[in-house]
This record gives sequence, C-alpha cells and structure tokens, in this order.
Amino acid sequence: MKTAHDLVAAAKARVQEITVAEAEPAILAADVLVDVREADEFIAGHVPGAVHISRGLLEFKFSANPALQARDLNILLYCKTSGRAALAAVALQDMGYLNVRSIAGGFDGWAAAGKPVAKPETPSFE
Repeated sequence: MKTAHDLVAAAKARVQEITVAEAEPAILAADVLVDVREADEFIAGHVPGAVHISRGLLEFKFSANPALQARDLNILLYCKTSGRAALAAVALQDMGYLNVRSIAGGFDGWAAAGKPVAKPETPSFE
C-alpha cells in the first residue's frame, strides 16, 4: 500500500520544482501564482500576488474558470513545504496543462528566506 509520502515522492519525480531563489523571477513570468494550502493558511500569510485555490478544489476551479482554460498557461504553485503543490502540479499536468511548476520548500521556505509575505488587512471600525 502506498503512503502519502510515496505519492508525493512520485509526484516530485514528475514535476519541475524551482528553488526559492528562482521563485521571484518565475512569479513575475507566471500567468497565475496559486497557493494550494487551506484557506486559514492563506489568510495567515501568503506570497504577494497569489490566488488561493485549495488542493481539494483545484481541478474543479481550473475546469470552471474560463481564464484558466488555456493549456499553455504559465502556472506556478506552492503550498506549505511542497508536497501538496507537487500533487497539484501532477493533477494539472494530467489535465493537459503544459507549463506547471512548483516552489521547492513552499511558503515555509519563502518566509524563511525573508521574502515578502502578504496578509489581508483587517478593517478598522473606529
């Protein structure tokens, strides 16, 4: 029986991962930067410019959004450490997307490198 670790290892063998150092220019070149973590993780902090599409809804959201239909989109994914992003990248490749990459080390690697982190602003009611 395969474990989650086995599935992630197989996914990482199929997808192109980029380093955190390579991420900034890759983000600028991407058509879409997707955070595949859960909503509470995204709200706690995310890479600036990222859109949130949790791993569990990824295939459905990409299928339903006309702006995400082109199979030649330049897609960059990340999660907390890179496992979910690798699984998501494989799913998108299986759907026919040609330019899918993920960030090795994920959001944790990004934040640890001192890269900018965006957080939603809490409205002031004063």
